[in-house]
Amino acid sequence: MGETPDVNDTVRFRVATDRDVPRLQDIESAAGEAFRSIDMSWVADDPPPPSELLLGHIGSGTAWVATDDETVVGYAIASMVDGEGHVDQVSVDPIAAGRRIGERLLGLVDDWAAAHGATSTTLTTFRDVPWNAPYYRRLGFVDVAEAEIGPELRSIRAAERAAGLDAAPRLAMRRVIVTRDR
Repeated sequence: MGETPDVNDTVRFRVATDRDVPRLQDIESAAGEAFRSIDMSWVADDPPPPSELLLGHIGSGTAWVATDDETVVGYAIASMVDGEGHVDQVSVDPIAAGRRIGERLLGLVDDWAAAHGATSTTLTTFRDVPWNAPYYRRLGFVDVAEAEIGPELRSIRAAERAAGLDAAPRLAMRRVIVTRDR
């Protein structure tokens, strides 16, 4: 995928490269700081994704970045889970918040998933954190009932529980991929 301009902004989107890894980790740490304001410091204290994980996504073409004046300000990584696209992580540097960067990154995940035969995209998130489930609902994601979760997504949820993430309620969400111009 080539670099594409956002119609109303200076932000550009591209596939991530190896040299982006340290910046992705910095973004993850910066974005996590917002959790301190809602008494979830344990999320902010969680280390960013390891280089090996990010490099794996980069190597498989499942990592995208948003840049502003060539500075990476957001990223998304994805995988296929139960035959659906799955957002493993999407984060935007707080200095670039409010510019619909996360929404556009999620759209790139949808595009990638659709190109690989998926008709929907899933993610897991905190139910009550304003910039988590409520945000994703505004973008068309809906809660997935436990009975509708496939085995791979169920495994992801089990790993989250084992890691202690369910200290605040979490849930799986899904949205149908709609073909649209980006």
